[in-house]
Formats: sequence, structure tokens, C-alpha cells
Amino acid sequence: MTLPVGSPQPIDARTRMPLRAGPALAWAGQGSSMSNPMPEVEGAYVRFQVNRDVFSEAVSFVVKLLPQRNPQPILAGVLIEASETGLSLSAFDYEASARTTIDATVDEPGTILVHGRLLSDIASRLPNAPIQITKDPEDGVVLTCGSARFTLSSMPVEEYPAIPEVSGESGLVPGEDFATAIAQVAFAASRDDVTPVLTGVQLEVNGNRLSLVATDRYRVALREIPWDGGSGASDESTTALVPARTLTEVGKTFAHSGDISIAFSGSGDREIIAFTAGNKTVTSLLIKGNFPPVRRLFPEQNDHHAVVNTADLAEAVRRVALVLDRSAPLRFTFTSESVSMDASGTEQARATESVDSTLSGGDDVTLGLNPQYLLESLGAVRSEFARVTFTSSENANKLSPVLITPQTSVDKGGEDSFKYLLQPNLLLR
Repeated sequence: MTLPVGSPQPIDARTRMPLRAGPALAWAGQGSSMSNPMPEVEGAYVRFQVNRDVFSEAVSFVVKLLPQRNPQPILAGVLIEASETGLSLSAFDYEASARTTIDATVDEPGTILVHGRLLSDIASRLPNAPIQITKDPEDGVVLTCGSARFTLSSMPVEEYPAIPEVSGESGLVPGEDFATAIAQVAFAASRDDVTPVLTGVQLEVNGNRLSLVATDRYRVALREIPWDGGSGASDESTTALVPARTLTEVGKTFAHSGDISIAFSGSGDREIIAFTAGNKTVTSLLIKGNFPPVRRLFPEQNDHHAVVNTADLAEAVRRVALVLDRSAPLRFTFTSESVSMDASGTEQARATESVDSTLSGGDDVTLGLNPQYLLESLGAVRSEFARVTFTSSENANKLSPVLITPQTSVDKGGEDSFKYLLQPNLLLR
């Protein structure tokens, strides 16, 4: 069963090759505003004092989304704007931005641009004392904390790009649920930049539900969580394809932040999404292109399934897979009382192991699965038991994917908010 991606419309010219060959799943075939350019700072002097821990955490937050290597040195900077209300710290690499505000005692307002990761490293190792930062034309940017003193180069503020401002349609999601959903889905996105449309996580708003979907053509992960669109909620669905890397950082950052506001904004090539919780905001440029309609791959109902203890199966897979050649599938045989694993590799090594399971609704099943893909799904299930459902196809000559879902007990199914579809591998023996 092949799953054509269609004709994606990537964000840039990087899309130039077809997807790699191999077993693959098959499928059939909002306003944005950018702030005005930043004006040149009036006055050469800046001076403020700030709590060490608060400042260190703020700098660490804004630099997380910056790439390790940036072709434009100016984008490695952190922009610090000091005003009567405190400090605003931000970073932007044209695709993602992070901004936060903190309290500070500002003696001389103004704007500073300094190397972000260096500043973060310094701030995290300072002694327990207030931080004072000054900027003047002769000495550059001087940071003092206790007896520690650092002099940093000042980068040209006027060359830094304007930070995106998002003011479009928005809604709320529970922070913990959102972070969990991201962790359950983002790993299934492709890491191959050749096809950018598959490197993102598709967010889909329908009524009071937010769905997160990711695929690399070999598996599909889906999770649904509550969505509160407020009084102005629209009946029309809204979609946004967010880079998986950015979304993963959002999940880690906002996991314990209460409700998260998600705003969709922009049009054309500048569609943007913003995530805000408390005094922190992350924006991301959306990936352009048509995300494949993978929902239709999930079976509506199928009684042919096995139930197995999640932890027991995961540990057995890790052990047996030790002898496998790299990228080779692991052989599974599901029977009425157990699931057995069989692997052989180089150096005439071989391993077998069985785990208790129950099989219902059909005959014994033998198939090959990518052990790493299976382990990632078992980690995402987050329940004591996992149900492995064997889907069927009208074409007997093609392998049908397996569906993995949570199961609260041997006899009782779990919530259907998480689903993971995995394409089996062809066994050569």
C-alpha cells in the first residue's frame, strides 16, 4: 500500500526529491501582522539591574529555539529592550521567535543586542547576586554580578529583524494536556528535510477538539485534546502545519503553565501561529503545503486484536532487538496466549522471547515490525496495557498497518484520544 504525498508546496526550494522507497502507509488522494521595522535606539547608554535567577531563566527560554548554527550572525543575538515597565527579551530566526517580559530596575532605558547562547551560558553560572548590565559607546555591554565582570560585544540593533506580532483567531488548551499530546505525536514526524510538509505536526481545530497529527509515511500518530474557542468560536475547521522541532520546545516550555493561548494569524507565505502562556510567547512560521489526509487510514472498527502489557512488551522488544541488523524488522507472532519475538543477525546471533497476551476476533498473526517505531509507540501509549489491532485490506497481496491504542486493562479499552498506525515490514523468511 503506497501513500503518495501528492504535490506538496514547500516553504522554500528545498523540496527537490521524491520520498525514499520502502514500506509506507498509503492514503488517497489566519491574519498576520509584522511589527514595523525597529527604529534605531535613541541614546547610547543603557543601564538596568535584574534578579539573577529571573534573568537567567528568561535568556535560557528565548535562546532554546535558535539553531545551533545560523548562517546570519545577527540572528544569534538576543534582543533586550529596557523600559520603565521592565525588560523584554526576544529572539527570532525568521521562522520561530520567542519573547518574554520580566521585572527589572531600569535606570537608563534602551535596547541591547548581544550573542544569545554566550549570554545564557554566563547568566547560568553567575554568583547569587543581582545582575547589573550597562551599555555605553566606549565599553560596549558590561555585565557585573558580585565580583564577576563580563564585557560583551554589542551587535547592531538596527540590523535585527522585526519580531512577528500575532493578533488573529485564538483559543485555549490545557497546558499539561497539550504538552503530553505533543510528546505523543511529534516523534512520528519525518526528520528528512527533503519533504518539509512531513516534518511538521498538523494542528486541526474542529469544534471543541484540537487534533495533533504527524506522519513520516511509515507511521501515523494522532492525539486529540479539548479546545476552548471562547464566545467567538467558529464552526469552520482551522489547520496549521507547525515544524515538529518548534512544537516540541513549546511542549517542554509550557507543560506546567496552565492554559495556553493559541492564535492563528497571517496569509499567503507568512502564515504564523503563536503560543502564549503567562509572560512567554513563541511564534512559528507555518510550513506551506498539503498535509496528506491520513485520517482515512484509521479503521472505524476491527475486532481482530491482541492485548499485551505495555512495559513487558517494550522490555522484551529491547532485549530481542539487540541481535538485529540495523533497520531489520523484528518478527512477531501473536497467538491466543502470547506474542513471541524472533530475531537473527550477524555473527550467527539469535534471540527469542515470549510475552503473555490475549488474541481476539481472528486467527494467529505473524508480521514484521520496525522495533524502534514500535518502542516509540509503546512509550506514547501511556497506559498499562496496549491494544494491537490488525487492520484488513481489500488487496490480499499488500500488508495492512497495525493500530496501537491505549488499554486500561485486559478486558477494557482505553480512551480513543490517542492512535498510532504502523506499517509492517516484509519478512524475507
